[in-house]
Amino acid sequence: MFALVDGNNFYVSCERVFNPTLDEKPVVVLSNNDGCIISRSNEAKALGFKMGEPVFKRKELIEQNNVNVFSSNYTLYGDMSNRMMKTLKEFSPEVEVYSIDEAFLDLTGIQGNLEEYGQTIRATVYKNLGLPVGIGIANTKTLAKIANKIAKKQNGVFVIDSERIRDWALRNTPIEDVWGIGRQYAKMLTNMGVHTAYDFTRLDSNWVKDRMTVVGQRTREELLGLSCISLETIVKSKKNIATTRAFGKKLSDINTIAEAVATHAVRCAEKLRKQQSVANFVTVFIHTDPFNPNEKYIYRSVTVTMDEASNSNPDLAKAALAGLRKIYIPNILYKKTGVIVSEISSEKNIQGNLFKTTDREKLNKISKVTDSLNAKYGRDKLKLAVQGNKKEWKLKQEKLSPCFTTRWEDILKVKA
Repeated sequence: MFALVDGNNFYVSCERVFNPTLDEKPVVVLSNNDGCIISRSNEAKALGFKMGEPVFKRKELIEQNNVNVFSSNYTLYGDMSNRMMKTLKEFSPEVEVYSIDEAFLDLTGIQGNLEEYGQTIRATVYKNLGLPVGIGIANTKTLAKIANKIAKKQNGVFVIDSERIRDWALRNTPIEDVWGIGRQYAKMLTNMGVHTAYDFTRLDSNWVKDRMTVVGQRTREELLGLSCISLETIVKSKKNIATTRAFGKKLSDINTIAEAVATHAVRCAEKLRKQQSVANFVTVFIHTDPFNPNEKYIYRSVTVTMDEASNSNPDLAKAALAGLRKIYIPNILYKKTGVIVSEISSEKNIQGNLFKTTDREKLNKISKVTDSLNAKYGRDKLKLAVQGNKKEWKLKQEKLSPCFTTRWEDILKVKA
């Protein structure tokens, strides 16, 4: 049996943990640069706020209903996610972290009432972290996803453990809500008269395979109760790593843009070291505002080949800045830049450059010291000079909450 544990309105819930005055009030959390709505409390949903809609279009509704608006605080959400996953591992030795607010648990061998076990998990997560979660339990991951959606509308836990319950759940699940069926397939199926997950299971298996590949066939089998998708507890190394951000305001100065590019390159280097990998290629891009009809849209990119694969901050920043100098055009207002590293391999298999002598051991020591100090005292406490200090390029985060769990100066103070 699998359990899917999913945080309810996760970003909003994280904000409420440290600000109880937000309970039972409409709350929304915004995307990067305070652009679009990406998390909503139930109260905000009831007012008509939609996922992904630009916040400026809802300014009047926000003011009329005293809606609490927050910039996305990924430092806080990421730390709360790590704490939640750690708690879940107390209930199962096999946990697949599916996203920042979702995890699959293997409940094989768990004796007794599974609904009670799920309620125990919910209560423990709430006691430890103050986060509400919904739990769906079934014998396949796809059915566990469906059970989770139902759980959030009931008492927080729903178990599919019989043909009768499975049949009811499938008949009450719209085809567009089935995990693994994308928007295009859902549209195609609806046009054919397939409106529910149950309707989908009535289709011929070979027809599904021909029209929707083996992935669609696997989804159908999962809905019928045949487990085809195993738990992935080993995190696979990424083939490409990217760090991209829109500027808080449009920029034309190359030195300011260079600070952003260098910082993005360092973020990529940190991610490489975390998975013990190195990269051979560094791609840099910059572009203007694609949504401004009064400006010509300009997109430029270049890929720089490293002298030898690396994951050190100086190496990646140097390559990225060399790329920026090749693509930068003066007197143009840029809206966004990014760095992508590729051709990633294990750091144990670095191919040396015959014409370049690199003290790899020294670079590794510097990286370890940098990572250690920044983990202890906060991100970028120790950084490259080219990353700058003013951060004129930073995202607009006008409604950012404190990082309550990761910065000493932001820890809540309790007054007696």
